[in-house]
Amino acid sequence: MTHVLSREHRCALLAEAERAELIELADACIADGARVRVLVAPEVGCVTAQVREPVLAQRFLLGDVLACRAEVELAGHRGWAMRLGDDRVAVLAAAVLDAEVQSGRPRAADVDLLCEQVARRRDLRESQEWAELAPTVVEFEELT
Repeated sequence: MTHVLSREHRCALLAEAERAELIELADACIADGARVRVLVAPEVGCVTAQVREPVLAQRFLLGDVLACRAEVELAGHRGWAMRLGDDRVAVLAAAVLDAEVQSGRPRAADVDLLCEQVARRRDLRESQEWAELAPTVVEFEELT
């Protein structure tokens, strides 16, 4: 990414990352012996999903979804994560990655690179979905 990610955007991208890539990078982050303290152990619960209708931009509640959240402290800096589902290990790894960036530690650039890869995959997936939908678009003639 050519710009600095906000913490909100980074956490959203980490929430979409694959489990294995989160764990591998979190392991690399703590391999130098940095002290990790779990402040909020991974908790599974329900959160309300909200969507925005695209025409009028009105929000409405979609329903409850299963989510897991955790908070850690790494080298004196807090990291937080929330992911859909109940994967406690993945959410803990994502929280470590957030803390890595918050602390400005050496692997922060690797976390940003992972976020960039996740964003590219999402963009590709969305463009493929639109390409599949394109033949079904109905265009109306304008009446004058």
